[in-house]
Amino acid sequence: MENKRINGYDLIELGFPENISLGIALQINKQRLGFSREEMLAKYKAVLENPAEFMTDNIFKPLAEFLQNMAAQSEELIALKDSNDAYVVFGEEHIEQGARDQMNTAMRLPVAVAGALMPDAHQGYGLPIGGVLATRNAVIPYGVGVDIGCRMALSIFDIPESYLLTHHDVLKQILMDNTKFGAGHGFLKNERSNHSVLDHAAFTENTFVSTLKDKAWTQLGSSGGGNHFVEFGIMEFDQGDADLAIEKGRYLALLTHSGSRGLGATIADHYTKVAMDNCKLPYMARHLAYLDLDSQAGQEYWLAMNLAGDYASACHEIIHEKIRKAVGAELLAKIENHHNFAWKEKWNNQEVIVHRKGATPASKGTLGIIPGSMATPGFLVRGKGEEASINSASHGAGRLMSRTKAVKTLNKYDLKAMLSDHGVTLLGAGMDEAPMAYKDIHTVMEAQRDLVDTIATFHPKIVRMADDGSKED
Repeated sequence: MENKRINGYDLIELGFPENISLGIALQINKQRLGFSREEMLAKYKAVLENPAEFMTDNIFKPLAEFLQNMAAQSEELIALKDSNDAYVVFGEEHIEQGARDQMNTAMRLPVAVAGALMPDAHQGYGLPIGGVLATRNAVIPYGVGVDIGCRMALSIFDIPESYLLTHHDVLKQILMDNTKFGAGHGFLKNERSNHSVLDHAAFTENTFVSTLKDKAWTQLGSSGGGNHFVEFGIMEFDQGDADLAIEKGRYLALLTHSGSRGLGATIADHYTKVAMDNCKLPYMARHLAYLDLDSQAGQEYWLAMNLAGDYASACHEIIHEKIRKAVGAELLAKIENHHNFAWKEKWNNQEVIVHRKGATPASKGTLGIIPGSMATPGFLVRGKGEEASINSASHGAGRLMSRTKAVKTLNKYDLKAMLSDHGVTLLGAGMDEAPMAYKDIHTVMEAQRDLVDTIATFHPKIVRMADDGSKED
């Protein structure tokens, strides 16, 4: 037990405040430098009680400096509201406490106006996945997320269900030939696609973003890792839809999920650091650092965020067009929606910035796609414009367990059996994306009946995902 790892709870028990000092102390502990666990704890206590004595200590100086200056630093912090404002939770019984805690903190921000948690919500960084937050003239990079503009895109073809059965291997090969997956992966110069998104103003108006243009071109038309996919399936309309001009029936369809790749991730990382340097919040809220939209940094991020969203859309457009041509199909309808984004919207008669981190826009009449998993159905929906949800719905089923827990506890034979039962061919992916790692999509949909109407159901049949261990979301 002597060398058992020291954690934040041990330090809090010693009397350490719940702020950056915990991170500094734990970083020092990684070095340990011959001290036993008990000796390290004794050193931490001594530094806490008298930091001045350790200002020249080779090991503990960073911690001593922070503790010595903590009072002055605390005066610089932006104060949170004394308590969190009320917000609405959909499917409350299925949401973990960690997501609630993060939303509670977000609703204490001085710029917070309104919030909501979707039924697929789970803990993330800053704003929880499935969290919706409306703010006053401020944008939160971690409220948008790392994979800026991540989205769903659906193409419904003029081809009947039977085609998938008779051309299964052909369609499987089309996916293999026309998609590329994985964090950091891209195309060689002679393979690259061109698109007008590469002429976006942000590439010329923002010096930082301009350095990312070649990376963006390299990855244009590719998909990320983690839960990103390209899949053929059957789109089932129990009734026709007049607005889409589609009759009752079952059609071959293509569904994709991916985002802004390395471009978006680099933008998110850069402007999160800018926000944290300029917006000093208490430790518990540090990942919710925001940028005033009237500031230069706020305007830079807003332009870069919109570039990342347009870039993600361009990636889907290229993938869908390549595959449509390979299949030789005509489009009946193309639907697309995104999450991990911030919008300027009217809410309760005031202009707000609505962050949807893992949440689907669902204003009245707006179309959206809410997927399940590789072996469970997804749904084409139309928003009802529910103000309590800030015109939002879930972006999927939501994780039931972490990736690490899924890999450690789920059985690959159970996955194979489930895929077989549902007639699904899987190309790539790992146990971290097994359907059992996700909440039940039917339960999630039931919890948001007031938010969306279901128009049609998508049944995945040939699914391609990253097979290289990528964790990009």
